[in-house]
Amino acid sequence: MASKTLRLGPALKEIRIHLCQKSKESSGIREFIEKHYVPIKKMNPAFPILIRECHGVEPKIYARYDFGKEASVPLSNFNAEKVLEVVQKLAKDTTK
Repeated sequence: MASKTLRLGPALKEIRIHLCQKSKESSGIREFIEKHYVPIKKMNPAFPILIRECHGVEPKIYARYDFGKEASVPLSNFNAEKVLEVVQKLAKDTTK
C-alpha cells in the first residue's frame, strides 16, 4: 500500500482535511481516512494532520508549506485512491 511509504515534510508543514460526515461528495475522503490515515500517521507521527468535519462543507484538502504558503484542492466525489494521489502530490510539491 502506497500510504505506508508516504513521508511528509520537510517543506510541507501541515495537512488539513475538510469534509462532511454524511454527504456523498465526501465519501471518498471518509474512505481515505479509514484506509490510509493510520499508516500515514505511523510513518509521520509528529506531522500534524488535521481532520475537520462540518455538515454540508465542500470536501477539500489544504497543505501548508514553509513561510505560510498554502495550497488547496477540492475533493468532491474523489475516491480514496484519488485522494491519496492528491496527498502524495502535495507532499512532493516543494515549489509552494
